[in-house]
Amino acid sequence: MAYFLQQLINGLTLGSIYGLIAIGYTMVYGIIGMINFAHGEIYMIGAFISVITFLVLGELGISYIPLALVVVLLCTMVLTGVWGWTVERIAYRPLRGSFRLAPLISAIGMSIALQNGVQVSQGARVKPIQPIIQGGLTLFHQGDFDVVVSYLQIFILVLTVALMIGFTWLITRTSLGRQQRACEQDRTMAGLVGVNVDRTISMTFVMGAVLASVAGLMVTLQYGVIDFYIGFLAGMKAFTAAVLGGIGSLPGAMLGGLLIGLIESFWSAYFTIEYKDVATFGILVLVLIFRPTGLLGKPEVEKV
Repeated sequence: MAYFLQQLINGLTLGSIYGLIAIGYTMVYGIIGMINFAHGEIYMIGAFISVITFLVLGELGISYIPLALVVVLLCTMVLTGVWGWTVERIAYRPLRGSFRLAPLISAIGMSIALQNGVQVSQGARVKPIQPIIQGGLTLFHQGDFDVVVSYLQIFILVLTVALMIGFTWLITRTSLGRQQRACEQDRTMAGLVGVNVDRTISMTFVMGAVLASVAGLMVTLQYGVIDFYIGFLAGMKAFTAAVLGGIGSLPGAMLGGLLIGLIESFWSAYFTIEYKDVATFGILVLVLIFRPTGLLGKPEVEKV
């Protein structure tokens, strides 16, 4: 029971990271009907920006952990948001009226360009960082096994919940959220009633990039090592999470991320760790066979 609970905590922490990345996929798909395959690299850039910011703060002598975390979080969100806006302007906006495969190919090209750009500018070697948040709470003992939740895991879970609450409020209660929902239903009609469609889509990319940057910071703190290639696999798993939960559904994206995190955690604990990715994608196949729209997705209704 203790081992199960420990893996549950680990799975929820990992799933929170996947869920934040998956929301970016599902937001872009909900509004323009396209998958942003450069989103994984945006997450990777967020991780690199967080490492660089930590190093700069260290050179400046800022060692107070709460202040350093706030500064790194804000810098990472702002700078990565700029990258998200850049991807939309370069890879999507010029091709919005083209055939559907054109933006997809452009996004894949942008993904490769960002990945190799980081490799050239930062090097191909992994970038380590010293543990920032240490220690934890022991929940209970069972024999020789302690169930521990680290302060970092608490930070990740609390930050994820806070972001989801704030994000839900933004979508449901603000003018920008209403414009996004209008563009999701009918971009042409939204433009006719005064919605700035281009700005709304750009802000959607920025918001998705901001959430991905937070996930990049979380991975940096959790594992302490990153490289230029981390965006590919994390992006694929986050995309899988979005599809599993129901592409276009924001709660579904977070649910899918949590499920994939739990699947990986429990499979690694009780079965062969080398096959955890096979298990993840295998369960996705089963879900799509029996529920093609995903767990929380709704079938699209064509307007005639």
